[in-house]
Amino acid sequence: MGRSGAGLSKTLILKGLQCPKALWLTRHPPAFEFPPQPELEAKFRAGSEVGQLAQQLVPAGIEVPYEGLSIPAQIARTRELIDSGAVVIYEASFSFSAIFVKVDILVREGDAWQIHEVKMGTSVKEVNLDDVAVQQYVLNGCGLKVSRSFLVHIDNSYVRQGGIEVEKLFHSEDISARVAARQQSMPEIVMELREMLKQHNEPDIDIGPWCTDPYECDFIPWCWRHIPENSIFDLRGNGVKKFDLYRRGILHFADIPLDELNEKQRQQVEATLQQKDSFNPAGIQTFLDSLWYPLCHLDFETFSSPIPKFPGTRPYQQVPFQFSLHLQAKEGAEARHCEYLAGPESDPRRELCEQLLAAIPADACVLTYNQSFEKGVLRELAVRFPDLADEINQRIENIRDLMVPFRRQDVYRWRMNGSYSIKEVLPAMVPELSYAGMEIADGAAAMQAYHDMCAMEPGEGLEHLREAMLEYCRMDTLAMVRILGELERLVKDNGSVDFCSPSGK
Repeated sequence: MGRSGAGLSKTLILKGLQCPKALWLTRHPPAFEFPPQPELEAKFRAGSEVGQLAQQLVPAGIEVPYEGLSIPAQIARTRELIDSGAVVIYEASFSFSAIFVKVDILVREGDAWQIHEVKMGTSVKEVNLDDVAVQQYVLNGCGLKVSRSFLVHIDNSYVRQGGIEVEKLFHSEDISARVAARQQSMPEIVMELREMLKQHNEPDIDIGPWCTDPYECDFIPWCWRHIPENSIFDLRGNGVKKFDLYRRGILHFADIPLDELNEKQRQQVEATLQQKDSFNPAGIQTFLDSLWYPLCHLDFETFSSPIPKFPGTRPYQQVPFQFSLHLQAKEGAEARHCEYLAGPESDPRRELCEQLLAAIPADACVLTYNQSFEKGVLRELAVRFPDLADEINQRIENIRDLMVPFRRQDVYRWRMNGSYSIKEVLPAMVPELSYAGMEIADGAAAMQAYHDMCAMEPGEGLEHLREAMLEYCRMDTLAMVRILGELERLVKDNGSVDFCSPSGK
């Protein structure tokens, strides 16, 4: 998983700063089958795209390529460019004390140099300062004076109008003083990490908050393998501090002092241990009374990108590209399904919006799961298309949230594991229906599938991917139909259910 020997890199040092054990495991990988992480490759591709675009902030530079050149050749090429008087170098490569770094953008300033580090984030984080501190340590060791250091990050207030305006998309922040404060400790940090790597045995470092801060560690499956199901780390919410319990030797649900838990966590523990379900018919009835027919079960899929793809979008804005709709004309009627999935690369919002408005009757109840998301998407569409705003706002007013009875715990089944996510609620309420085995099984995978679709040529592969995307979104609204049906059944087993008419909403 990493290069052998005494050599380090900026990435490895940052890994060691987060957890020395993670660095040791990188050099001494355990015989353990780690789950695939396709999202990391997608993140790397997006980061490369952002880095390439940021080069336009300081144009006319010369790049030292990573592909096709060995590390010694990259270092030699960088030195050659510096000696020949180059003013701007992209991906400049250096090694000092067997530490290899690449600088995103290196800019000559008199007899010194500026470091410009490019990140996909929207602010300066502590780990970014360590990142640049390692670079400056290596450059200083190579005899280069660093005059200033900058963190170049995305400005998420930017709205694209026409082509990308690079100088508005990025914000450059001078971090020189904060980086300098980290320089004195860098030699000692490097020495300690090297000494640790010489150990023959895995460092005795237990799990802790550092496993996910600032990044989720690759080795969590290995280091957390002793954590059983129904452990303190499965507690939902922000009540008791889980690592405090862990350090007291409390691990299993059965060992947790119940009086230390908040109400919802206590319910989760007791229900799991007793495998006990509970429900409040009156609370469910109140929710059902807020619905009416015709009733539309709605779900959106959206994508986001650090570089806005279409005019009128911001960095990381949730842009809808797909919807699924199951419509029930009256109580007990079979749900009729309709759907939309955009073609690749074209702005899907106008067409999606028009098809959605055509599919949802103006007087229909619109049922979502987590209404804040769907409402947010629709509000963005109303702003984008003023001529459709009245119709969109009418649908927004008619939105109701199927999550409500689960969030209020009017229904709680122990198999929900303390969560009211639809991915947990569905198998607990409708065991025969599941996302298990689906090619696309969550929103993150659907988002990545859209990006993949946009990069694919027409053919069987593209059609297969589109069908998988449609199947996933269809499952989301079918799940809502079936969950609502189970709520109705629970109440009907304990009394009648009367739905409001549209005029009674």
